[in-house]
Amino acid sequence: MFILIVRTIILYIYLILIMRVMGKRQIGQLEPVDFVVALMISELATLPMADNRIPLIYAIVPITTLVFLQVFTSFLELKSEGFRSILNGQPSIVIKDGLVNVEELRQLRYNLDDLLAELRQQGFFNLMEIHYAILETDGSLSVLPYTAYEPPTRQDLKVKVDNEPLPMPVILDGIINFENLKTIGKDQYWLEKKLSHNHIQSHKDVLVAIIYSNEHKFYYQLKNETTNTLNNKKK
Repeated sequence: MFILIVRTIILYIYLILIMRVMGKRQIGQLEPVDFVVALMISELATLPMADNRIPLIYAIVPITTLVFLQVFTSFLELKSEGFRSILNGQPSIVIKDGLVNVEELRQLRYNLDDLLAELRQQGFFNLMEIHYAILETDGSLSVLPYTAYEPPTRQDLKVKVDNEPLPMPVILDGIINFENLKTIGKDQYWLEKKLSHNHIQSHKDVLVAIIYSNEHKFYYQLKNETTNTLNNKKK
């Protein structure tokens, strides 16, 4: 049993490193080649964990080989559009000017129910509002509505606003993030003063604290608190 646990830990750490090498992709965003590699890796890793008689090297060598093939394939995809199209296919226009391309759906084996459900999930209930809908190579649907049906932006309304900086978490689960404090040009003394102003005795009592906007709006939630608090006072 101890040997089985050790083998599992080794494979677990190894697979984490392997997935880091493969890159940052969500499961739903995997291209066909990446998806096939992920399935094969999971199968190869399962066998040695379930059977002690199979040496770990029998999993490590083929998994490493697969990852090198995946990295090499990704490099070729970057260099050759034709090679990329062969492996992953091309985006398909399934709706144009409010009309569904039935022939394209048949070739893709993509039914109307799935198409309409995907449109509803993106907030489109009327086909006549859609200028283009494109089925991407990873299976996601991109929708471009007619300009008249696009939500207005601040620029359209001629409202001038300053760009908001990235929200900075400064406390997570009672631990101060000094790097983020440094990024916004503040220090622990400023943070402690901010906490004291909000009647918080210690940063260890804070579940999460985030600094928003140039005005340093301070959001926090205590560990024993069930409602959110927002302090809009300026620095």
